[in-house]
Amino acid sequence: MSFKRFITNVFVIVLGLMLFAAGPAEAEKRITVGGKNFTEQYILANFAKVLLEENGFNVDMQTGVGSSVARQALEHGQIDLYFEYTGTGYTVFHKQSDSEIMSNPEKVYKWVKKADKEAGLVWLEPLQFNNTYTLLMRKDDAKDLGISTISDLAQYMNENPGKLTIGVNAEFWERPDGFKPLMKLYDFQVPYGKIRRMDSGLVYQALRDENVDVSMGFATDGRIPAFGFVILEDDKNYFPSYNPAPVVYEETLDKYPEIRDIFKPLAEKLTTEEMQKLNAEVDLEHKNEEKVARQWLKKKGLI
Repeated sequence: MSFKRFITNVFVIVLGLMLFAAGPAEAEKRITVGGKNFTEQYILANFAKVLLEENGFNVDMQTGVGSSVARQALEHGQIDLYFEYTGTGYTVFHKQSDSEIMSNPEKVYKWVKKADKEAGLVWLEPLQFNNTYTLLMRKDDAKDLGISTISDLAQYMNENPGKLTIGVNAEFWERPDGFKPLMKLYDFQVPYGKIRRMDSGLVYQALRDENVDVSMGFATDGRIPAFGFVILEDDKNYFPSYNPAPVVYEETLDKYPEIRDIFKPLAEKLTTEEMQKLNAEVDLEHKNEEKVARQWLKKKGLI
C-alpha cells in the first residue's frame, strides 16, 4: 500500500469515527420550542432557544400560534416545551373558576402543576412577573371621566350607553376568562358596534390614536407606560394570576433533566419591570426578539 493511500484510509477512518461520535449526540440533543403569537411569547421562546443552544441543544422553533394550538402540540409531543401562563392553564384548559385559587399565584401554580402532571406535562419553576389581562384607558380620559376601576367603567357604560368604544383581540373576546364573562360579573353591556375586534398588537395603537376609548391589554406590555395609558383596577378580582412557566413534555424532561436547571435563572431574575422593558424594545424600537433575549441574558450574566 502506498503511503498516500495509507494516509487517505486513516483520514477516512478518523472522520468516520468523529461522525459516529458526534452524530448521535447531536441528534439526542435536538428539542422543539413552541410559542404563542404575541411579543412576550416570542421573547420567552427565544430565551429558551438561546439558553438551550448555550447548553448544547439543537433547537427548532414553532411559534406564532394561539393558546389552544400550542397546548395541543405539547400534549401530542409535537413540541417539547413552551411558556404557558398559570391562569390560562387553570381557566382555559381545566375549565376552573374558583376565584380564591385563580387570584392567588402560589395556589393556582400548584393546582395546574398537579393537574397537568396526570396529563404528562410538567410545569417548571414559574417566573416572577404576572402578565394578567387588563383594561386600559388613556390616562387623561380616565381622569376626566372619573374612571379608575372596572366597576367605575361598568357604571359609566350603563349610564352612558354607546359613548365608549372598546377594543379587544379575538382570543380575549372568546376566552372563558375574557370579555364576555367580565361584562357579566361587572354587570354591564357594550352596545352592538361599540366592540372592535382586532389583532393584539393593534389594540394599543387604536387606543393611542383614539380609535377606541378602552382596550384590553397585558400588564407587562411596555406600551402601557410609553403611551400614557392607565390600568383600570380589577376591583372584583376577575382576572386570574398569569405567571408564565416553562411547561415541558414529560418524556422530554425525563430524557433531558438538565432542562430544569437551564431555565431556573429566568425564574430568579425576570421581573415585571424587566419584561415591560423587553416588550417595549420589540414593540416600540422594533428590535429582533432573539437579539433582545440574547442581550438581556448576557447583561444578566446568564450566558
